[in-house]
Amino acid sequence: MEELYATYRLLLDRTPLAFQRFLHRRINWNSRLVAILGARGVGKSTLMLQHIKMEENVDDALYVLADDFYFTSHRLYDVASDFYRHGGKVLFIDEIHKYKGWSVEVKNIYDRLPDLRVVYSGSSILDLEKGGADLSRRKVEYHLPGLSFREYVNLSQGSHLPEYAMDDILQGKVDYPSDMEKPLKLFRQYLSEGYYPFFLEGDYRQRLQGVIKQMVDEDIPNYAEMTYASRAKLRRLLYVLAQTVPFKPNYSKLEKDLGVSRNVLPDYMDFLEKAGLLLSLRDRAKGMKMMEKVEKLYLQNPNLAYALSSTPPDIGSVRETIFLAWTKPFFTVTASPVSDFEIDGRTFEIGGKNKGRKQLQEAAEGYVVKDDIDYAFRGTIPLWHFGFLY
Repeated sequence: MEELYATYRLLLDRTPLAFQRFLHRRINWNSRLVAILGARGVGKSTLMLQHIKMEENVDDALYVLADDFYFTSHRLYDVASDFYRHGGKVLFIDEIHKYKGWSVEVKNIYDRLPDLRVVYSGSSILDLEKGGADLSRRKVEYHLPGLSFREYVNLSQGSHLPEYAMDDILQGKVDYPSDMEKPLKLFRQYLSEGYYPFFLEGDYRQRLQGVIKQMVDEDIPNYAEMTYASRAKLRRLLYVLAQTVPFKPNYSKLEKDLGVSRNVLPDYMDFLEKAGLLLSLRDRAKGMKMMEKVEKLYLQNPNLAYALSSTPPDIGSVRETIFLAWTKPFFTVTASPVSDFEIDGRTFEIGGKNKGRKQLQEAAEGYVVKDDIDYAFRGTIPLWHFGFLY
């Protein structure tokens, strides 16, 4: 245990507190079992360490990495039990999917150590879905997306700009200080290299390409038990999609181009979405159906488009992608029959400064969202304003 404590205190001492992700304020940290899920690199580890440093008694908490060498010869349950017997109150387990049989041991910790709170995080949503079924009634689950534009500005500029509700954004109430760096300049930077907090560390594109490689070469194949040949096809599928998003599924053409059975293509795309590489846009639900078929596929965020292509991505695709990335975590976003997106009966058409309102004539409540304007005016909203939702 001494090695675990030493690592914990070292990581804690090196954790900065100047900036915290939005999710920290929304988590009920008093729950007995909290799950924090999200793609690789979005800041889950820092989130947990910051919480310990700011809100917990350091001596009553323990943070462990599930892939620590210590666990090659020790069980997670035994560590939790020993920690609990010595007065421990809250155990933080990072990258839990890297511990084989994690869900059974967490279930035993929950059932046998009733006064011990447990918080765990995981980057591989795929593995966590497979292993977490027994915990569905016990855990409180939270999903951490990448940085919003607001968070990017606060982190890069040292500012403290607030969040805005959707209604406030649609009414043009986003207030951006005039003495700060111009928002459109920062927005361009964010679209290419700002969705993940590691933009501060330099060599951003190379780091992001490494994250993508781990997802495609390790996370998904290990979960789906893919052969080497299947891994190669999955990698090629992602690169094909990256060049053609927004992509309207055409399984016959993909089957021909990639040599992948059309029966498994929907599974491949589902894996890529759950791993944090794709976003699906579906048709509106009809009748008793909860959700219709996939209408379009997008990359999960524009940074991926810049990392996966040797040429600048299509600006129209970039606009739609970031709007969907910001809104889908909090709203039911569907394809619109008259425009790009629909959210709670509101229709959104995404474009540049010359985009008009013609397509919104049939919409009960429609908005034009433009990527190169500073201010909202009569139903026309700057795209970057939606980056203040969280």
